[in-house]
Amino acid sequence: MAFVVKSPFCISRTTWRGNNSMLNPSSDSRIGKSVGIRINSRFPTGRDFSVKMSSAQAESLQLVPTVAPPKDLGIPIMVNGCTGKMGRAVLEAAMAAGLNPVPMALGGPDDSGKILDFGGKQIEVHGPSDRESVLSSAFSDYPNLIVVDYTLPAAVNDNAALYCKVGVPFVMGTTGGDRELLYKTVADSNVYAVISPQMGKQVVAFLAAMEIMAKQFPGAFSGYNLQVMESHQASKVDISGTAKAVITCFEDLGASFERDQIQLIRDPRMQIEMVGVPEEHLNGHAFHMYHLTSPDGTVSFEFQHNVCGRSIYAEGTVDAVLFLAKKVKSNSDKRIYDMIDVLREEGNKFWLCGYRGDFRSKLKISCDLLATNSLSLKAEIRMSLHMLPRQMVSSMLLS
Repeated sequence: MAFVVKSPFCISRTTWRGNNSMLNPSSDSRIGKSVGIRINSRFPTGRDFSVKMSSAQAESLQLVPTVAPPKDLGIPIMVNGCTGKMGRAVLEAAMAAGLNPVPMALGGPDDSGKILDFGGKQIEVHGPSDRESVLSSAFSDYPNLIVVDYTLPAAVNDNAALYCKVGVPFVMGTTGGDRELLYKTVADSNVYAVISPQMGKQVVAFLAAMEIMAKQFPGAFSGYNLQVMESHQASKVDISGTAKAVITCFEDLGASFERDQIQLIRDPRMQIEMVGVPEEHLNGHAFHMYHLTSPDGTVSFEFQHNVCGRSIYAEGTVDAVLFLAKKVKSNSDKRIYDMIDVLREEGNKFWLCGYRGDFRSKLKISCDLLATNSLSLKAEIRMSLHMLPRQMVSSMLLS
């Protein structure tokens, strides 16, 4: 099913940096004035699905179709935590991508017995008391089942233990829990899993780039002062894991920073007036800014990533499901993956297929790509080569 997409919003905002002297003490200096042209900026919201809520006994999400239904990929998924906002977003993205949500899901005690209607597909939520029997039955009925977990941090380890006991592959998008125990549980069970506290592929790519920079250029920002602001919905009380990871990279690069200096913005008024969060996204956003200043105050750098809504995480989760389904089907030796693995495989395919028709480019097929363990990727490589002119393929292989 395709969906009506609303136009991105446009707002005029004053940067939090310009309004907060603590975060940018040089805001009145040459540095602050030189970047003043960036005060007015526009932030796209990403895709905004039109959703109509029904007051009937079965909670209804009516998704508005537009042109043509997506291809049915036949991959069954169970989204545990689907009564929450993130779970709903994943179901919307999954159905748009042609995945097949099964008619049952796991939830907390308060959600037990609820029946949700997503675009005409009803999903019954089961509580903790019968979760093992429900999951086992679903896995028996749908042998290719992939579970997606967006529950609660306190449930991460128990849920992972259940998935491993039943033997069902899963994507763990829930943050928190004992992560060391989580990985040990999965490793001991030999179950396939994608585990990542950050499912937004673009944010993961940014973090990966930061880690590469930190490894290759340690001390490059030695002596620089780092200031960090992160704004999330008021319900998020802890510090963002992404922010922690980025700060670690800056510390490796030599920047000076104390973790208790992170400015957490959770007040809605400040989020609107100081940070520039659109009012309609106060209940679901992630705005991060990292500001670096040289010891003498004459040089500054700013890194910023702002997310409105949950579509970036939902779409990344769907990509993780598709990735994991391929790994299970190919009986890959590796069992535990993260979003970097998802990005790398997609990047390899994009790198190869992106040169179709570009006859002026000289594409080199790397040995590690052709030697991949993924049968599906090998097939795509052969197909890509078949679609290129014979002369171009010859020149590529000879170069």
